[in-house]
Amino acid sequence: MIRLSANPSIDTVIKLVAVAVAMFAFVFVVMVPLYNVLCDALGINGKTSGEAYTAVQARVDESRTVTVQFVATNNEGMPWEFGPSVTAMKVHPGAVNDTVFHARNPLPQAMVAQAVPSVSPARAAEYFHKTECFCFNHQPLDGDSAAEMPLQFIVDQDLPRDIRTITLSYTIFDVTDMAGGPVAVR
Repeated sequence: MIRLSANPSIDTVIKLVAVAVAMFAFVFVVMVPLYNVLCDALGINGKTSGEAYTAVQARVDESRTVTVQFVATNNEGMPWEFGPSVTAMKVHPGAVNDTVFHARNPLPQAMVAQAVPSVSPARAAEYFHKTECFCFNHQPLDGDSAAEMPLQFIVDQDLPRDIRTITLSYTIFDVTDMAGGPVAVR
């Protein structure tokens, strides 16, 4: 064994730091991409794309309705009041639908939030298209103020007929520290 120094405690500290760095690198370099590949391959997690869907002229399937449920959750430590204006809508596949989520920052200082969507059942995610969504961007909000955050979506006509209910869930996170720079508020 090669000694790094004459002091065994320094050797132990160096080894522990090396192990911690290796573990950190493994989690962020290997596990995150592996998790995403497995979710895509197995069709789990109901992740939606983070980009706006470009709507194309399509027919509306008025022969059936799909119930879309809306759920809002705050990440731990997120003090905002956050929720949908309606908890469910009946929609026709192919139709453009609009709804609004409400947010209120009860704190005296400005904050920035980011909403992360999830769709269930997971196999419905590829048929749920957001054409406008507050989740596409950071949401700055001044202290002790509120905002309406619009959502526009289309349920694809190709949605399998056995799927009659889709749940769109948002978790809102405080990203004030990650937003960097001055907080532009509404």
